[in-house]
Amino acid sequence: MASRAGIRLAHGRSPLLAASASSSRPPPVLCLPLSKPKPYRRHLLVPLWRPLAPRSSPDPSSSYRTGFSSPVVSMSSSSYEKQLAAAKKAASLAARLCQTVQKALLKSDIQSKADKSPVTVADYGSQAIVSLVLKMELPSEKFSLVAEEDSADLQKDESQETLKRITDLVNDTFSSEGTYSISVSEEDVLAAIDSGKSEGGPHGRHWVLDPIDGTKGFLRGDQYAIALALLDEGRVVLGVLACPNLPFTSIANLDGHSSENQIGCLFSAQTGCGAYMQSLREPSAAKISVCTTENPADASFFESYEAAHSLHDLSSAIAKKLGVQAPPVRIDSQAKYGALARGDGAIYLRFPHKGYREKIWDHAAGSIVVTEAGGIATDAAGNNLDFSKGRYLDLDTGIIVTNKKLMPSLLTAVQEAIREQTQSASHL
Repeated sequence: MASRAGIRLAHGRSPLLAASASSSRPPPVLCLPLSKPKPYRRHLLVPLWRPLAPRSSPDPSSSYRTGFSSPVVSMSSSSYEKQLAAAKKAASLAARLCQTVQKALLKSDIQSKADKSPVTVADYGSQAIVSLVLKMELPSEKFSLVAEEDSADLQKDESQETLKRITDLVNDTFSSEGTYSISVSEEDVLAAIDSGKSEGGPHGRHWVLDPIDGTKGFLRGDQYAIALALLDEGRVVLGVLACPNLPFTSIANLDGHSSENQIGCLFSAQTGCGAYMQSLREPSAAKISVCTTENPADASFFESYEAAHSLHDLSSAIAKKLGVQAPPVRIDSQAKYGALARGDGAIYLRFPHKGYREKIWDHAAGSIVVTEAGGIATDAAGNNLDFSKGRYLDLDTGIIVTNKKLMPSLLTAVQEAIREQTQSASHL
């Protein structure tokens, strides 16, 4: 059996690459991709690509085949195409700012929040960009944003140079992109950041944003994601993941090495319309789906790069029970959701340390990308993730993500491993 020490995915440095619906039915609407899809070719996963059969609506009991599909028309009770287009623009532009910062990261660009976690000028700049773009693209809609950062630290006297740098970054990003002829002030940036103070909840529409998910990965030059989702009546209805350092080809390709023109992925999903992936540099998208592995021994799994973020020993025990032979792929951020949605791996396990409460922005966008690709995301008890409770996810122990065929055996292994770990701890 392969070593369980784990394979760490780091950009250029690893073996891998370095809600409820209304009772009255509104008229059906066409649900189409925003751009003409072209095949996403996933190396070493399947020898031959075959189109998926079009389906008129998502069927939770149906099996999914790995591969892309040709454009399909499906029926949805509500269309969010305008909001999805705005979200993709916002996340892509925020990714551009983050890439600029990561290429020349200065020590002065990094601060520590009250909980000692790092925050950078890119976190703040990304949040400001997303807030401003969504408001410009959707001017007639009521705006509510649940986001990770606030401007309290930036308003301190010692942070004035940092605030100026963030403002310059935001303006330079808008200027270089060319679509928006605006210039923002430091006050505008502070206001845009603080527009993310919404509490969310079960009523109305709320955007959910993690401006840089995986800040520690960002600081290492590794994987991170700009994660943006939309809640409607407490239900995630669309999600976008911009992953600037994620290879466009599969990270399951052990022989592959990324070059500058092969990295940068944008994942998107709208409820009932499937999941898509495109390059951050090109508009054409390909429909993606989770792998169809049925035998746990053939499965590979993702977990957090940082041991502080997830219990690696518990994940290892679960993998042993399942008979998983491949070592874990450890990768930062919700890029794991995107990689799993396109079939690079079969399982994602996340078990935070005791006392930690999951925030909705850490999973909202990723979860809909996976579920629209044919996967399932639940807590350790098999309950669906509930994003309607405010800024936090109330769940049982951890989060598990896989395909429909593996979920029953995975749930059994998870619950057995947790029970054994609890019993062992009680005897100490």
